[in-house]
Amino acid sequence: MTPDTREWRSSTTYDYLDRADVDALAWECLRRNLDYQRDYANSIRMASELGPETEAIGDRWGLRFPRQAQPECTRTTCFLDAGS
Repeated sequence: MTPDTREWRSSTTYDYLDRADVDALAWECLRRNLDYQRDYANSIRMASELGPETEAIGDRWGLRFPRQAQPECTRTTCFLDAGS
């Protein structure tokens, strides 16, 4: 879950943040947090056990999971384009 930092200087890489709402901006900060990454990795290992530890992780980070997550950004480059 390490962020891709190869293009961190490219402003176009972060253009989607100009339109991001508070939740999306919070997610961008949270997903870079090393403590959160550790908790996330632990929750993946315990995915079949929706018990107190899973709830504790949600409480620790103020998260709720009402629906399946969807990507927030769109890529500007399509690697599947065959080119004409």
